[in-house]
Amino acid sequence: MQHSILNPATEEVVATVHATTAAEVDAAVVRATAAQRGWAAAAPADRARLLRRFAATVDEHIEELARLEVREAGHTLGNARWEAGNVRDLLDYAAGGVERLTGRQIPVPGGLDITLLEPLGVIGVIAPWNFPMPIAAWGTAPALAAGNAVLLKPAETTPLTALRLAELALEAGLPEHLFQVLPGAGDTAGDALVEHPGVAKIVFTGSTRVGKQIMAKCADRVKRLTLELGGKSPNIVFADSDLEAAAAATPMSFLDNSGQDCCARTRILVERSVYDRFLELTAPGITSVVVGDPLDEKTQMGPLISRSQLERVRRYVPGEAEAIRGSAPDGPGFWFPPTLLTAEAPDSPAATEEIFGPVAVVLPFDDEADAVRLANATAYGLSGSIWTRDVGRALRVSQAVRAGNLSVNSHSSVRYWTPFGGYRQSGLGRELGPDALAAFTETKNVFISTEA
Repeated sequence: MQHSILNPATEEVVATVHATTAAEVDAAVVRATAAQRGWAAAAPADRARLLRRFAATVDEHIEELARLEVREAGHTLGNARWEAGNVRDLLDYAAGGVERLTGRQIPVPGGLDITLLEPLGVIGVIAPWNFPMPIAAWGTAPALAAGNAVLLKPAETTPLTALRLAELALEAGLPEHLFQVLPGAGDTAGDALVEHPGVAKIVFTGSTRVGKQIMAKCADRVKRLTLELGGKSPNIVFADSDLEAAAAATPMSFLDNSGQDCCARTRILVERSVYDRFLELTAPGITSVVVGDPLDEKTQMGPLISRSQLERVRRYVPGEAEAIRGSAPDGPGFWFPPTLLTAEAPDSPAATEEIFGPVAVVLPFDDEADAVRLANATAYGLSGSIWTRDVGRALRVSQAVRAGNLSVNSHSSVRYWTPFGGYRQSGLGRELGPDALAAFTETKNVFISTEA
């Protein structure tokens, strides 16, 4: 069966891709299992060298990968170049951990006790459509570095860059079948990966609804998993902050990638005494965002991924809603204008549910306790920002907000050097950072008696 890939900016078919069947997943697991044994047995220095070569090969194809991402995902060209570069950087970073994946020596009576970190085997990575390249690499790079094989199932709408990365891996010299890409439907190829007894762990990024389904299936098989799910992240602006800087940074904190970002700051909480002034400062930045052709270097925001996503976003923004709005192109493509809703109730669907589009809600708060209460008033806990000049307040609020990734006077959420993951219904486990490789290993304890 063939699946058509549409350009979100034009609605034109840019490619057709074979949809992987359950039987083909089974065959891929068999091939990956054989490849993984040889990969795990290779000298760590050799594995590291090949991963660095893979990174260098990706670097040689940054522009090609970026333009492929623009065609299938509608990302702006600048964003797509960053994404391809991030894959390169993740591979380089993971390669540096291969020879540092060490166990421990634990003092015990009567002998010597050591721990060994051994690869799990075959890892299934199910990647989303909002950041197809980087998030695929979040699981793939450390899993390979730890000695595993990887089967990557990209989203149905965005398989092209994943397929190209698999070709570049072979070009770089990685063993055949070690890294395979299996495009297809979630309820076919995805389910087959999750349910396969030969897949040791699942790494899934996507909706909380689907994450719960995967979690239930993994529980039945006692299968390891990492889940990076939804978000409804707060942007908390206190009156003592640099208000001009906070306002200037706000538009792209929820409009980057057309708002299709689990970390998007879509709940803007502003201290009541500066609420009106904040809106005055923020409005020009929202209305002036350039929305259009993703290949134009001046474009700041592209289309949504699909018609179904466009319809979902529209349901949250009725035509009569009080809002600060930008503009978007007419005609073909899945376009929605930058929108800041200014009269939503704190418990409204737009204020509490993940919209996954270029829409945010602004709400006033009275004091620090009220800000924390509003920040925690959702089921999610992925990311957030705190704007204040008071270091003590920044630390207090950081400890009180239930989220896995917070930034003070910044909207940065993801750095490959540091752990990333969420609280509550935003997921389980952590990705990236210095411990990423260990998440793809089994700890074996060995005791050696020294008694005569």
